Amino acid sequence: MNFLERLDPELKAAVNSLPPDRGLDLTNITAARARMKKLVMQLLSGLPPVEGVISQDYFAPPPSPSEPNVRVRIYKPHDPPNALPALFWIHGGGYVMGDIEQDDRLMKQLVKRIGCVAASVDYRVAPEHPFPAPVEDCYAGLKWLFDNADQLGVDKSRIAIGGASAGGGLAAGLALLVRDRKEVPVIFQLLIYPMIDDRNQTPASYAITDPRVWNRESNRLGWKAYLGREGGAPDVSPYAAAARATDLTNLPPAFISVGTLDLFVDENIEYAQRLIQAEVPTELHVYPGAFHGFDLFAPAAQVSKQFKADRDNALKRALHDTIR
Repeated sequence: MNFLERLDPELKAAVNSLPPDRGLDLTNITAARARMKKLVMQLLSGLPPVEGVISQDYFAPPPSPSEPNVRVRIYKPHDPPNALPALFWIHGGGYVMGDIEQDDRLMKQLVKRIGCVAASVDYRVAPEHPFPAPVEDCYAGLKWLFDNADQLGVDKSRIAIGGASAGGGLAAGLALLVRDRKEVPVIFQLLIYPMIDDRNQTPASYAITDPRVWNRESNRLGWKAYLGREGGAPDVSPYAAAARATDLTNLPPAFISVGTLDLFVDENIEYAQRLIQAEVPTELHVYPGAFHGFDLFAPAAQVSKQFKADRDNALKRALHDTIR
């Protein structure tokens, strides 16, 4: 595959501007975290602040008494008129990087655009904390949000979950966990190019090797850290890798978006097909010439603007449509 030649022209310029070591070499995860943090700060620097949104950190009870509390950052409009629907958000980072600060601006934007409360969870990451710690932290944060909805100004009957990349993978696994535990009702799952299949066996997983984007080797190492072993074993839990689930019935409606030059395009399309076959209302968007994380690295590109409009419209319908 000629990766560069297939890119959307605006996105090609963004990729050509990226250094080859932009943080995806996971052979040294500590260094990769520092590089990713620096890159995110560079991408966000100079952008105007988002006005009219306040945020506050809270701590949810841990998954078990021996584990630490789970930090959840709540974003809400100044002087909300009444209880609002909520988006429970999970950041990306290949299961080994990232933090809630990287999505601080995005959360404020969504609160303003959608008219909702956002709750961003600071889950533990691998390899220090492999599966199931990250998804259990997410579940603990979601259950805390539901249990404290009244105090937080949240309509507990209108809670959506979502995330991007590994955050999308965690959201997909969380949707399965929520369905099976039957403690927290969730009305929607927003899966942005989700990382959901540890097997790394699709054509796209072999084709995407450019070191400047999330590629086959990055994916292998991310999954190895998260699972505590190489991916591909027959007994991997669907709560870790949602593509492993054999039963997708009774899941909340889903929105899935991915680019044609994303390592995850095949697994995302297949997951959407299986959700549809399981009679789960599913909206799938595949963006021509788009690589993994394209909207972050080229936010002004036309394809990025289209993605953001599609995402926001889907979330508005899910959280504010009164016909269920």
